[in-house]
Amino acid sequence: MTRAKGRRKPVVFYKMQSLGNDFMVFDGVTQALQLDAPQIARWGDRRTGIGFDQLLVIEPPTVDDADFYFRIYNADGSSAQQCGNGTRAVAYLARHLQLSKKPTLSWQSPAGMLQTEYTNPQQIETTMTVPVLELTDIPFNAEAATAVEASVPTFDIDAQDEHFVITPVSMGNPHGVMFMDDIFATDVPDIGARLTRHEAFPEGANIGFCQVVDRQFVRLRVFERGVGETQACGSGACAAVVAARLHEKVDAKVKVSLPGGKLRISWPAPTSPVTMSGAATMVFKGELQL
Repeated sequence: MTRAKGRRKPVVFYKMQSLGNDFMVFDGVTQALQLDAPQIARWGDRRTGIGFDQLLVIEPPTVDDADFYFRIYNADGSSAQQCGNGTRAVAYLARHLQLSKKPTLSWQSPAGMLQTEYTNPQQIETTMTVPVLELTDIPFNAEAATAVEASVPTFDIDAQDEHFVITPVSMGNPHGVMFMDDIFATDVPDIGARLTRHEAFPEGANIGFCQVVDRQFVRLRVFERGVGETQACGSGACAAVVAARLHEKVDAKVKVSLPGGKLRISWPAPTSPVTMSGAATMVFKGELQL
């Protein structure tokens, strides 16, 4: 059957997930894409569209020392700087599509350079960026909060007449980490919605609710900006371990249990990048007429 004159060739996408954190992923290396925020938001709707936490695009790099560029959008169409679990999804897809046969890949991203490596057929380790703790670089507006600890950046935030103690961290995207006795007894959707756009976070933030079980194990729920609570957040797991390490609650290597599954996080020293290990899975392949 001949395609109607002037009709564009369909664009292929892949639905992927990692720990229940789900993605719509495009190969932007071998096919041309023109995306806009309203279009992405329509696709992101779980009732009328495809549904996802983030949309990811693999693109050619713009610097010589990178294999690919990693572009990220939230489900509401807004741009994001980083997506930890998404790094494994794009690494998986790059190998699946044979965009590269290298087991270790360097990725250029809005948050800076990162690296993915297949440590075995089921596990991918991502070397993230060094955590950012300088408040202006997170960014965090300290004038909209009250400092409660001198040794570690820790602040009391007033949100609708309730107070929350939070540690701000950036993993290329801003996070606010709180320590709770029981994350399952916490109203994450309500509190997360109040804090994610608080004036203390001028660019918004992912809000992590962390329960330390012991020095090698924590439980975590994350409310992501532009998305809501997700089954898992890789950069949120990294931020939680960084915050817990700063407060001397955990050791250098920690297993993080999220609603969607577990990640292994390592942060050996303040000047070191954070590493994260987990899996990624292909769900289905589809086509769109743009």
